[in-house]
Amino acid sequence: MQTDSKNYDFNHITDRHHTNSIKWDFNQRIFGREDILPMWVADMDFPAPDAVVEALVNRAKHGIYGYSDGMDGYYEALIDWMQERHGWEIQRDWITFSPGIVPALNELVRSLTKPGDKILIQFPIYPPFFQAIQNHNREVISSQLTLENGRYTMDFADLEEKFACGVKMMILCNPHNPVGRVWERVELERLGQLCVDHGVLVISDEIHSDLIYKGHKHIPFASLSPELALQSIVCTAPSKTFNLAGLQTSNLIIPNAKYRTAFRASFDLTGIHHPNVFGMTAMEAAYRHGKDWLDQLMDYLSGNVKFLISFLERELPQIKVIKPEGTYLIWLDFRALAMEPKALQKFLVHKAGVGLSAGYLFGAGGEGFARLNLGCARSVLEEGLQRIKTAIQELD
Repeated sequence: MQTDSKNYDFNHITDRHHTNSIKWDFNQRIFGREDILPMWVADMDFPAPDAVVEALVNRAKHGIYGYSDGMDGYYEALIDWMQERHGWEIQRDWITFSPGIVPALNELVRSLTKPGDKILIQFPIYPPFFQAIQNHNREVISSQLTLENGRYTMDFADLEEKFACGVKMMILCNPHNPVGRVWERVELERLGQLCVDHGVLVISDEIHSDLIYKGHKHIPFASLSPELALQSIVCTAPSKTFNLAGLQTSNLIIPNAKYRTAFRASFDLTGIHHPNVFGMTAMEAAYRHGKDWLDQLMDYLSGNVKFLISFLERELPQIKVIKPEGTYLIWLDFRALAMEPKALQKFLVHKAGVGLSAGYLFGAGGEGFARLNLGCARSVLEEGLQRIKTAIQELD
């Protein structure tokens, strides 16, 4: 098995056209024109670690792809990864498979709350969060993140007020998508105490938890204390970390047996009983042999962040960057252009020729913003920024 002790060239451009890539093959359907540079959906343009490719090829060569179930190596690799990467000791029976975190969020809402229950999320936020609540006739309770000096913070007074009004569940995003915050221990502990005081179950989406920039540290919410472990569910996946989203493999870590039993019973009703054999194979290989690749990736992404900030400060100072502490998703502030939300998106697509995620889709507080994915070769990032620069210059 390849041990990933090589230098990876993240500057190399791999052509993803004609691979059924949502990002590259459906511009016309998504944006209404074919000739844009897509920099939106949250997958990267980098091949997975060699060890993952090798493991998949070897499994494919077996030739039989029948029903499969959780392999010992899969569980052991995940347990070891959480311990070594995040200092969190988890137990095998806490782990429950899901084909993705978005379907898991929907099932968690459905199985652990009742119609009409109040579920809190912090805006601006990844749209499937509020969609999962609305899909099942629960009430969305919003707590707005506060932007101060280019950094978002939680409004704890508002959280306490909302929790006191009968909130049953909170869906936390850590690291936060789209604003890039990696919540600090003191913030999480304060939030956790409020949740304990008001009996709020926390669903913590930690899918970006391995994509952390130097100077910051991810802390799994359930690792804060035994009490919070019993009052929270952590959602993880290798998909963002190792660019494996198409293999549809994620994990729920549920320490509380009551919640675990309720979720599994409800999930069984979906008819999804077995994981994707290739997803399990890839995840085990990634967690066992992908550390060096990931370390090199984070160095490269850090370089992309620095390049983007430098470019905008020099060439487009009217666009402000919310500097990320984690993730490869960048929250850009275009409010100085004084455009209406939909007009801004139309400008970026049809004048600049770039496909970003429209900020208003992330709910309240997203107006005037857009989310850019810099998980790409630096030359592609530069092209996208140059396109935006040219379009803004033509406004004058």
